[in-house]
Amino acid sequence: MPTSRPGRVSQVRIAETVAAALRERILTGDYQLPTQDQLVGEFGVSYPSVREAIRILETEGLVTVRRGKVGGADVHRPDETSAAYHLGLALQAGRVTLGDLAVGLQTFEPQCAAQCALATAADRSERIVPALRANIEATTSLVGSGDGSAFTHAAREFHELVVALTPNATIRHIVGSLVALWSAQERTWAESVTSRGEYPDEVEAEQVVRAHRRLLTEITAGRAAAAERIARAHLVASQAYLLDRFDDSVVTVTNARPLQAPGVPSPLWRV
Repeated sequence: MPTSRPGRVSQVRIAETVAAALRERILTGDYQLPTQDQLVGEFGVSYPSVREAIRILETEGLVTVRRGKVGGADVHRPDETSAAYHLGLALQAGRVTLGDLAVGLQTFEPQCAAQCALATAADRSERIVPALRANIEATTSLVGSGDGSAFTHAAREFHELVVALTPNATIRHIVGSLVALWSAQERTWAESVTSRGEYPDEVEAEQVVRAHRRLLTEITAGRAAAAERIARAHLVASQAYLLDRFDDSVVTVTNARPLQAPGVPSPLWRV
């Protein structure tokens, strides 16, 4: 019969307790992780327990440990991009296709456009409309520039803004994860076709800008049903570029989430 190891069990439980306390601090505001010496002194625990607690947080993506002469730990608050990475793992495990992801977005993202239209007049005029208008102007400046990848990045930011500006926080986080996952796919596609000189022509880019302007008009006017309808039609049209080639491909995570500026999704996934 195997012998029990109460000392090891106790150490793990202590580490989990320390990790829980540190996790709470990370999630509730700006927080810099102290040194191991400081943590040992604060919690009155052993160094192995502190190291195990940090490993727990590292596996959760809340901490990145820098090893070597210049050691230390960087803290990361989770956002839609980190959530999208873990969602991508689940989708890959479930053999979910890019076409299936597209249908999910067609269901949920247009509702965010409707929610933006239903926001208070002050919120629309002071926060939502200016942000969307600024993005449209930036996107318009890239039409005909010959840089299809930059245009796609800007155009995808419009979709991300519509979700990020949705009043309901739960919807923002859930749908934002789906949008971040799709944006990574589309940006990777744009970089690939641009490098081969196969990016869609200027006419298609102008159609994208017109759709964004029409959606902004409906959001500005507070017409939720029309905003949702336009958003869904535009989404179906814009997704077609990827789906024509990758509809049956499984969403695949290719690498761990890198450090990046907040709100700037990276191309973490491929098809």
